[in-house]
Parts: sequence; structure tokens; C-alpha cells
Amino acid sequence: MTIYVDADACPVKDEVIRVGERHQVEMLFVCDGGIRRPNSQWAKLVIVDQGADAADDWIAENIGKGDVCVTADIPLADRCLKAGGLAIDPRGKAFTAENMGSTLATRDLMTDLRSAGMQTGGARPFDQKDRSAFLNGLEMVMQAAKRAVR
Repeated sequence: MTIYVDADACPVKDEVIRVGERHQVEMLFVCDGGIRRPNSQWAKLVIVDQGADAADDWIAENIGKGDVCVTADIPLADRCLKAGGLAIDPRGKAFTAENMGSTLATRDLMTDLRSAGMQTGGARPFDQKDRSAFLNGLEMVMQAAKRAVR
């Protein structure tokens, strides 16, 4: 089992390390540069070529059954699910086959509204409640990942 982190703009790197160390699993922080190697014997920094989707492509090509991806990128989460992995966003929402269709549709609708010039407001500020929800959600996803590889 491996935790893949879409690391460029991830606000929960420290929380991933806490959970990953507790479970003693490899954590791969994937980015196109600009972040320091995480301070954990279980963590590695993977630097990919510059490019809009280079980190996403690398994660999607390497994730497998029972692996977990931490990302706010909904299309990447969909690709991870299709590859047999699990995915969770930094606010603790687990992406599943059951909720992915509506999640993608909502994302596409909001993109279309913004393209048409509508002000959609954006996400609320990230806070301590989000960190707590992420820790709880990641723990549940890790347990599901362990069951998936048995």
C-alpha cells in the first residue's frame, strides 16, 4: 500500500505523514518542484517534469489496487478510482464510484459557469475543522485500502 500525494498545493502534507507513519506505509509526494522532501523515513519526494498535468499523469500511471491518492483534483481522483486505487480530498471527502459521477458533473457545471463569466465564489477558507475531517477521512480510507488488498 502506498499513499500518493498530489503535493504542489496540498494543505495537509503534515497530516498525511502522521497517518502514513502510524500505518508504516510508503508516501510519495509528487510535484514538479518547489517543495522540500517530507521529514519521514516513509516519505519520498517525486519530482516530475514541468507541465499542467505531469504530476497527475505520473500518479495515475503508478497507482494501483489498495493505494490511496490525496488530491483536490477531481479528474485525477476519477483516474485513480478507475485504476483500482482510493482517493480523498484535503477536506476529508472520500471519492467513490458512487459519488464520482455527480462530483464530476458539478465540477464541469461550475467550470462552464465561470467560463460564461459568472462569479461562483470559490471554496471557503481551509481551517482546522477541515484538517480534523481530513485526518478522520484518511484513517477510514486507509482501513478500506487494507481491506482491498486482503
